[in-house]
Amino acid sequence: MKEFLVYTALRIALFAGAFGIVVGVWGLFTDSVPVLWAVVLAFIVSGIASYFLLNGARERFARKVQTRAARASAKFEERKAREDVDEPADGTVDRTGESPS
Repeated sequence: MKEFLVYTALRIALFAGAFGIVVGVWGLFTDSVPVLWAVVLAFIVSGIASYFLLNGARERFARKVQTRAARASAKFEERKAREDVDEPADGTVDRTGESPS
């Protein structure tokens, strides 16, 4: 979970920085800055920048997700195998622990 929060915080900070730069540069050339276009441009710029700048954080996050998924899959397979072993071959289920007669 920590990796997710770090990566998300970095993405938000990168977007905020890109938005500030876009608005600042746009404001140098014109009197008014259309906010919608500034947001769109900042989104594109931050997306491209994050591909290169946040590669390490993204890799750590992906590794953590893959580890958790593998662990969950192993637990699922273990439970599935345990269910298959607990059930007798004749299909009867004995909940008392005694052998069926």
